[in-house]
Amino acid sequence: MKGALLILGRGIGQVMFQNNALSGLLMLVGILLNSWQMALLAIAGNVVSTLAAYFSGYSREDIRNGLYGFNGTLVGIAIGVFMPITVASLLLLVAGSCLSTWIARLFGLQRLVSGFTAPFIISVWILLVACNWMMPSLLLPSGDAVTAQTLSFLQAFCLNIGQVMFQGNTVLAGVFFLLGILVNSRINGLYTILGALLPIPFALLLGVDYAALNAGLMGYNGVLCAIALGDKTWKGGVWAVMAVLLSVLLQIGGMEWGITTLTAPFVVAVWIVAGLQQLDRKAKTETTNS
Repeated sequence: MKGALLILGRGIGQVMFQNNALSGLLMLVGILLNSWQMALLAIAGNVVSTLAAYFSGYSREDIRNGLYGFNGTLVGIAIGVFMPITVASLLLLVAGSCLSTWIARLFGLQRLVSGFTAPFIISVWILLVACNWMMPSLLLPSGDAVTAQTLSFLQAFCLNIGQVMFQGNTVLAGVFFLLGILVNSRINGLYTILGALLPIPFALLLGVDYAALNAGLMGYNGVLCAIALGDKTWKGGVWAVMAVLLSVLLQIGGMEWGITTLTAPFVVAVWIVAGLQQLDRKAKTETTNS
């Protein structure tokens, strides 16, 4: 039982790159403070995706480290965001969580790019397309456009962190997510703060409206970018900043095109910057050899 709870906690913590069950517990508390239904859906998605990995015979070490649980966690929460809780949507949760595990395994079989949250993105996109085509009544209607006349800086900062897991209704979720990261890694905590802060002035310079900023829609991808690429070196910080700024541009572009972006701007931004890092290393190697 203890082992299963540790796997569950790590699976939630790994959404924000924290292989720590206590981190995951604090993040789950953050979700619970926003919505107990979403907390249950996060657990359900985590459990289903982890069991799918177990019965598929995948690496037990990867399962213990929560690497097959975090995409399912996000799929579970997404079900509650885009659909009412019904038998049909819960069946889609099971299907989507299993699918995210199998896609994660496919990413693990190649070395070109890291999967990150791509399995979650692909799974949810498939579910949304299928519902739009076959069961449009299952999808919740889009909310009315919200307007804001001023920037609420603290709200924008906290929701930039909370929106990593769709938690946009309370600043407490972002606070607990940050605490969950800090108990595992102070450097990751600092980069979380950087990733949540930097998109705010950058998006303002680009003319993004206050409502999107206050809702945390401009920064959650930046948070993930900063944690993924940041390290203790100045160069790691530069790469992280590049990815954060690129993720904001990708998010703005996706929203302009009416795309349900999820965490795709984070994944694409990190893939691009990782490619630039490889080119930089290759150039240095060639210079040294010559």
